[in-house]
Amino acid sequence: MNTFPLKRRALVLASLASAGLPAFAQDGKAIRIVVPFAPGGGNDVFARQMAKSLGELRRQSVIVENKPGAGGNLGTEQVVRSAPDGATLLLGHSGTVSINPALYKQLKFDPQKDLAPVAMFASSALVLVVPASSPVKTVADLVALARSQPGSLNYASSGSGTGGHLTGELFEQKSGVKIGHIPYKGTAPGLTDLVGGQVQMMFSVIPPALALVKSGRLRAVAVTGSQRLPSLPDVPTVAESGGAGFAGFESTLTYGILAPRNTPAAVVKELAEQMLKVAATPDFQSRLGVEGAVPLLGGPAEYAALIRKESAQWAAIVKISGATVE
Repeated sequence: MNTFPLKRRALVLASLASAGLPAFAQDGKAIRIVVPFAPGGGNDVFARQMAKSLGELRRQSVIVENKPGAGGNLGTEQVVRSAPDGATLLLGHSGTVSINPALYKQLKFDPQKDLAPVAMFASSALVLVVPASSPVKTVADLVALARSQPGSLNYASSGSGTGGHLTGELFEQKSGVKIGHIPYKGTAPGLTDLVGGQVQMMFSVIPPALALVKSGRLRAVAVTGSQRLPSLPDVPTVAESGGAGFAGFESTLTYGILAPRNTPAAVVKELAEQMLKVAATPDFQSRLGVEGAVPLLGGPAEYAALIRKESAQWAAIVKISGATVE
């Protein structure tokens, strides 16, 4: 039997491996993007759009696997324990890679040590909403009301330690006023009670709040990013409407893709270039807009620097808030 073709194939595969090309490029293995949350939310939408477009670009199967649980920690740990060959990736989110290390005392991994940032592609602000009947029209109005009626205001969040809760803590630090925190089991029940007047304000993710603002049941007071949002062009930022005490106020959630540590640099570079190409397309960016997000593009170094910055910021706020999850 002529074995030359087999020998030549072995040599080609060896040369590919030595060049640092991903194992999945050699054997047709699918790329898997693990989303550490349930289907349907912004994390899932972003991952599926990335998977679809990246698969078309690479001419390779790219699938999304939802692994919810423990605030995103179960899915994140699954990726941390995966082979560093570029075939298993994580949809990263500020909550899982920057907030949870400070929030969970028994975390079994360190995102900054155990994951390799590949590319970041989006940032999403929250929106401060109040009932339509509220006298509050600006952040300054809200602060004045809280000072005139100490202990009378409460804000809803989708749970302790979430972005909405910690943004409320940041707001208290900047304003010097105390507003009670009422955690709910998700955004929807919090917004329901806000419409009903059981709570007076909420820092909410954009899509569900936007629907209630458009229907006239809630008023959007401010957004928490550094710039106004295309979906809410007439709504100022907290920094714009809050006065001097809120200069530089910013609370956003960022999204990106990470791989297990020790993933070869050539693999990370290749994936980063392709993902940023996808993220720069009008189709991908329009999907971000629907979910209330804006593009934030950066490669491995930029994403790593952002995670370090966010981790320090949120760790300080978690410490002050006293929030913890066992």
